[in-house]
Amino acid sequence: MASLRSLSIWFFFFFVFLINPSISIRTSFIKLPGSDGSRYCDSWRLAAETNNVGTWDLIPSICVDSVAEYLNGDQFLSDYSVIVDYALAFAKSVEISGDGKDVWIFDIDETLLTNIDYYKAHGYGSEPYDDNKFSEWVEQGTAPAFDASLRLYNALKKLGFTIILLTGRDEHQRTSTETNLRDAGYSGWERLLLRGPNDQGKSATNYKSEQRSKLIEEGFKIRGNSGDQWSDLQGFAVADRSFKVPNPMYYIP
Repeated sequence: MASLRSLSIWFFFFFVFLINPSISIRTSFIKLPGSDGSRYCDSWRLAAETNNVGTWDLIPSICVDSVAEYLNGDQFLSDYSVIVDYALAFAKSVEISGDGKDVWIFDIDETLLTNIDYYKAHGYGSEPYDDNKFSEWVEQGTAPAFDASLRLYNALKKLGFTIILLTGRDEHQRTSTETNLRDAGYSGWERLLLRGPNDQGKSATNYKSEQRSKLIEEGFKIRGNSGDQWSDLQGFAVADRSFKVPNPMYYIP
């Protein structure tokens, strides 16, 4: 009986292949609704932002124009601003001890500074990441601030939070990074933490978790954390509240 069933299944796929040789047994027979249009790209972007896509390397090729339109349009600015409003509302609810130990952590790229001009020239995340090209961009130090993040940053300082910057950039980029941040309007951070020689090869999640853990060991209380990647926010030694700002261009594990 089992052999007859297997033979029947084999004949079924053989018959399907004869009708349409382009079909293989690995082809999905279920087509996602809207997968040929902008509605699919809006849904993909939501899935990516909510971390339901999982690990991904490049944005779908059919979504390049959609992502570009989003990033250069009013919706992106509105999404960013609303998240900042929620972060600020939470920050105002925190009881600041006054001992300088109440910390808010910020990522830098696509959180405090926007590299949109770089990614415009590189397919909005549809091209493989090139570390050398991006490093050249970082050294130029011309990335502008996100207006909403600058608003949050300055408000947090007035509320009495200690600001710590935790980035995946390398230690040798410290000077260009500090200059860029100041030129963009940021000042008064307590520390700028960059990857040192011992941090090379670590995932962003592990590297940033380790850095947060060291801060906690020093007695800091991580009240808030803002980043564009889930790896900025998850792992261990996490903040009381974390706020992910939108970035549909790339994913860093």
